[in-house]
Amino acid sequence: MKVSTRGDYASRALLSLALHGDEAGPTSVRDIAERTGLPQPYLEQILLALKGAGLVRSKRGVGGGYVLARAPDAITLGDIVSAVDGPITLGDFGLPHQDGACDHEGQCVLLAIWNVVGEHMRRHLDALTLADIASMARGQREWPELSDVESSDSALGEAASPPPTAPPRTRRAGPSALTAREG
Repeated sequence: MKVSTRGDYASRALLSLALHGDEAGPTSVRDIAERTGLPQPYLEQILLALKGAGLVRSKRGVGGGYVLARAPDAITLGDIVSAVDGPITLGDFGLPHQDGACDHEGQCVLLAIWNVVGEHMRRHLDALTLADIASMARGQREWPELSDVESSDSALGEAASPPPTAPPRTRRAGPSALTAREG
């Protein structure tokens, strides 16, 4: 799966609303665009899609703008991406054992794998809320890193472990979260 520009922009816009949710009143599209560096005309289209999905509410006129329609802990990254990009799937390959999907060599096992991977992606995106991401952005929570995925059980049931030569890592909040420990 590739997160589209729309999915990224929608996530950034809603994260901005979550980070500034304690401010009185709605946030204008112009303010969101300035804070996030997103192009305002495209952002307006994305916010309309998010409104249609029930993730934001809008107020028109002077002092108008957007607010989250639900609490940040009730909006997941999966909700946001699905709202602007449609269902989260690895591809449109179909399901094993349906509609002749297993007529060709190797096709059935690969369909099963693609479905497992797609479900893993959906669950991962649905496990991250705007509140979680806002906490990370504020430095109140550790940022995710690749070793979090590498050390978890794989979708196929095998335990994945980091390579034995990988240096130990520590995490800090911020863009340079991956730093080797000094020994």
